[in-house]
Amino acid sequence: MRGSIRAIAIIALTIGVAITPFVMTDRYILRILTFVGINLIMVAGLSLLFGYAGQISLGQAAFYGLGAYTSGYLAKAGVPWLLALVGGVAVAAIGGLLIALPSLRLKGHYLAMATLGFGEIMLFFFTETESVTGGSNGLRGIPAASIGPLEFATPVAKYFLVWSVVAIVLVLAANIVRRRPGRALRAIHGSETGAQACGIDTVRVKIQVFVLSAGLGGLAGVLYAHYVGFVSPSTFTLHYSLILVTMVALGGMGSLGGAVAGTVLLTLLPYVDAIIPGLPRSTVELIQDWTNDIYGMVLILVMLFMPRGLAGWATSLVGRLGGRDRAGGSVHQGGGA
Repeated sequence: MRGSIRAIAIIALTIGVAITPFVMTDRYILRILTFVGINLIMVAGLSLLFGYAGQISLGQAAFYGLGAYTSGYLAKAGVPWLLALVGGVAVAAIGGLLIALPSLRLKGHYLAMATLGFGEIMLFFFTETESVTGGSNGLRGIPAASIGPLEFATPVAKYFLVWSVVAIVLVLAANIVRRRPGRALRAIHGSETGAQACGIDTVRVKIQVFVLSAGLGGLAGVLYAHYVGFVSPSTFTLHYSLILVTMVALGGMGSLGGAVAGTVLLTLLPYVDAIIPGLPRSTVELIQDWTNDIYGMVLILVMLFMPRGLAGWATSLVGRLGGRDRAGGSVHQGGGA
């Protein structure tokens, strides 16, 4: 039953994403859904690192910024977009390697503080290196993504580009978590000492997942930079990193599908008036004014009352429904006998 529900959800999501540009005349909503896709790429990497391996990171926005600035700078210098994309992902991945190596012996809040510090250092770098990043004024005039003569300049083309990458990233992440690397990540999350006793090279696995998570953050940053055409330090703050952590926690630790659900819900929250027409203006203003507070309350409530997130709640619900079905079947069979 659980597998059938998952398959139906994947099919419905795929169809919905594919047909949206053809049935949606409001380009503002299309823009919002494009940002949902960019956040999904970010959260896919963070879910592997935090949700599966248990390695908390508060510096994911820094890798996002490294990818965005690197790709934007290279593209403005005349480098083809695909090479600029590779450069952005590579620089972000190297940043992940640099933070992973000295942080291997850190756990829990010590690791969180180390990644937070890295994020703040990178934010200072983005602000102060005006010759490269444009400083507080940001980097402007970033060209749209293009592959040879094919240019992704329209909102619909950008939408399909982002969601095509989302599909590839989610398939990659799903394959990782279902195979041996995913089992290694879960073992490290459960008990690093136990994982070592089972023959898992925990140092190598943690470095790999840090680099992969950072690279996916850089990939999202590349797509963001060429979608918006402008990047500034205000985008790559601790606040954004905390929102990403909240998305993973809401969806459920160790659940890629849950992380997707949490990302969609929290990304759409500030735009509830566009997604759900007809809401009272007072309700919309209340949600938008208290969005950051809602994020914080969601994180606290999830940790206290729903530690397994939406995925755990859904699994329990399906289990109860399945139990009722089996119980009903047993009664029916007994009555027939």
